[in-house]
Amino acid sequence: MLKIIHAADLHLDSAFGALGVEKARERRREGRFLVERLAELTRREGADALLLSGDLFDGREVYPETLECLRETFAALDAKVFIAPGNHDPYRSGGAYERIKWSHNVHIFKSSTIETVEWAEKNAVIYGAAFTAGERTDRPLAGFSVPQDDRLHVMVLHGDVTGGESHYGAIHPGEIAATGLDYLALGHIHQQSAVQKAGQTHWAYPGCPEGRGFDELGEKGVLAGEIGKGSAELRFVPLARRKYEILTVDVTDRDAEEAVRQA
Repeated sequence: MLKIIHAADLHLDSAFGALGVEKARERRREGRFLVERLAELTRREGADALLLSGDLFDGREVYPETLECLRETFAALDAKVFIAPGNHDPYRSGGAYERIKWSHNVHIFKSSTIETVEWAEKNAVIYGAAFTAGERTDRPLAGFSVPQDDRLHVMVLHGDVTGGESHYGAIHPGEIAATGLDYLALGHIHQQSAVQKAGQTHWAYPGCPEGRGFDELGEKGVLAGEIGKGSAELRFVPLARRKYEILTVDVTDRDAEEAVRQA
């Protein structure tokens, strides 16, 4: 069994262009607090691994304070950290992922081709791949499968589960089943999916851990729990400090402004 935290789509250092300068700065600063809450959950759960399935950053503009926060926070963890860059934060020469020296417990997948990390002490193999540009029109899982042995096979990947084509790493459900993976930790979709199953492979999107606007409503968080051969006992853990909601207010025979304020 492997204890994991599965998170994705933090979109750190988002511009928050619809907000004023000071409020936007405050929201970016809160993103660093989100990283600290994620680390605290990892410690509290006694997780072996923190799986980050892409779009850790929102774009090319990443502040030095954010990178230093990530470096220090991840270095203080006993858990291993696996990062698969996504379409917003593709792995590029000279990009954000190369601007700091990461601690030994952090592994960043750097190639669009699936890479393999052997984890002998956990009898596990961790796979992953990176976006290396803002789009990916190939199918990252096409033709991929793992050995049928007693090891735990886990993949960290940013991609779009769809029956058709996509500019963001199309993944067909049949391809998930054909991998033979025990767990596929996905990112890209900002709504959590709960744990799904294709063939013998469990897979999930945790959604984004904090909403950034009214297109990301409700409770946001990560997945936490244990994965094993043929099992994935994961639960949704709320992590957001702020929550976006759309409320419908009945103002019939009432002062409209007062009704809204009470709601």
